[in-house]
Amino acid sequence: MAYKVLIINGSPHAKGCTAAALEEVCHTLENEGVQTETIHIGNKDVRGCVSCNSCGEKGRCVFDDIVNETAPKFEAADGIVIGSPVYYGSPNGTLLSFLDRLFYSTHFSKHMKVGAAVVSCRRGGNTASFDVLNKYFTISGMPVASSTYWNQVHGFTAEDVAKDLEGLQTMRNLAKNMAFMIKSFADAKEKYGLPEMERGSFTSFPDGL
Repeated sequence: MAYKVLIINGSPHAKGCTAAALEEVCHTLENEGVQTETIHIGNKDVRGCVSCNSCGEKGRCVFDDIVNETAPKFEAADGIVIGSPVYYGSPNGTLLSFLDRLFYSTHFSKHMKVGAAVVSCRRGGNTASFDVLNKYFTISGMPVASSTYWNQVHGFTAEDVAKDLEGLQTMRNLAKNMAFMIKSFADAKEKYGLPEMERGSFTSFPDGL
């Protein structure tokens, strides 16, 4: 069976610190028998969601750009790794606009696709950014892959990241855990089927209470 993970590079720099971390993840996933495809979105002109809800009727975002191009690849993937640099203690704004629209406008089930966040910074802000990215997974029924430390690397350049031996080790362990989860979930789905999700309740407090 072929397994595939989609890699999203949210940095403006195609060969920067975030890319160095993601490349370590990619190499290890490939060694574990998982195919990868990397999409670089950090240098694209991606506008944010305008809450028009056209996607509810059309099944795709009204702004026809890299979001709609990525959607079918996300649907076909068994997992997704989202990488971002840290800007003021948060992920790249372009990436957040991309993710808001990608997750909101796609109506296919993301249930049990494996998600992982990877963040890079010079010094601080990694864990806050890591937390933001993980929320896209946990609201979508996606198990989150972890490692032997938070999924982060440090450095000002890609050459600096190459010196972050613990960070690179963390990336390799993350990829191994992710590959194991994807294969295990595929086996369990075949044997038991996916867990049944309830969808009937929606808290809106129409009675004003």
